[in-house]
Amino acid sequence: MDQNRQAQTTQKRWNAHPYLLNIGGLLLAFILSVAVGAVYIPPVYLVHILLQPLLRNDLVGLPYYSTIILAVRLPHTILVCLTGAALAGSGAAYQGLFRNPLADPYLIGVASGAGLGAVIALAIHWPVTLLGWLSVPVAAFISATITVFLVYSLARVNRSVPTTTLILAGVAVSSFATSLTSFIMLRSKEELHQALSWLLGGSTMSGWSPVWASFPYILIGLAILWLLAHALNVLQFGEEQAQQLGIHVERTKLAIILAASLTTAAAVSFSGLIGFIGLIVPHVIRMRWGTDYKRLIPLSVLGGGGALLFADLLARVILAPQVLPMGIITALAGAPFFLWLLRRAKNQLYW
Repeated sequence: MDQNRQAQTTQKRWNAHPYLLNIGGLLLAFILSVAVGAVYIPPVYLVHILLQPLLRNDLVGLPYYSTIILAVRLPHTILVCLTGAALAGSGAAYQGLFRNPLADPYLIGVASGAGLGAVIALAIHWPVTLLGWLSVPVAAFISATITVFLVYSLARVNRSVPTTTLILAGVAVSSFATSLTSFIMLRSKEELHQALSWLLGGSTMSGWSPVWASFPYILIGLAILWLLAHALNVLQFGEEQAQQLGIHVERTKLAIILAASLTTAAAVSFSGLIGFIGLIVPHVIRMRWGTDYKRLIPLSVLGGGGALLFADLLARVILAPQVLPMGIITALAGAPFFLWLLRRAKNQLYW
């Protein structure tokens, strides 16, 4: 009995270990992202400002630091964290849906659709007003949603949507949207730099507005994906087997596509196109802690938020005071790292 209890206790600690590790990494990345920048903020000031409702003592220079943190860095950090969580959570769901560790959130056209909408909005000379600033993320979100709907409609055969057909339709529509994007960029030379910045992961807005605008969609999408974790586990045995086990396969696939696409579209609309986070983070989590989607999705959400915060931190300090688009950092770090993972795991069966 004592040995069984000890084994159960060890198992509980082992199950909690990945969550504690990822939460710790996320908190570290969050604190560094808020504290480090063109103006360094001492940790004691940072703690005081974040806990201001609970603390009453004043510190010298607090109003100056408070403006930097609350108006600039904190909303930016939260937006980056939400984006990383959205991309990694959606990537994990897509990898489970297609049963392929190389799938990512952009597989069925979300990125190309969002890019087309953003470039169209940038090509129009909007006035410098709130409506003008919102035109890019709104156009990106609408275009990404339309693209996913078009891909799903083209891939539908009778009452089913074969995953292979869905991928092929996504590739075709993505290529078409990318071609249109390139054409518009060539015709709009004045907006070329801004469009390239957005396509490489450069945000077009600052402050709290993009946080409040994207948060509900990302939260709802990730919650739905987590609720579908059991169905994703069953789908790994094949669609026929899942059907026999009581899973409504087509309805489940549609729900996963809608939730993952909604989450990804909301994230990229305000943060631009950021690669590899939705591919590498779920891949690493799966290799380290297994393929149970009840654990894989929340761990990917935590890991994605922390990973993108570290990438954003590097983007702000490498060429300071110039800020690089986050997509450049994730590509430079992600591509070699992913090749190393493939080489390391090519003789290991972990899927």
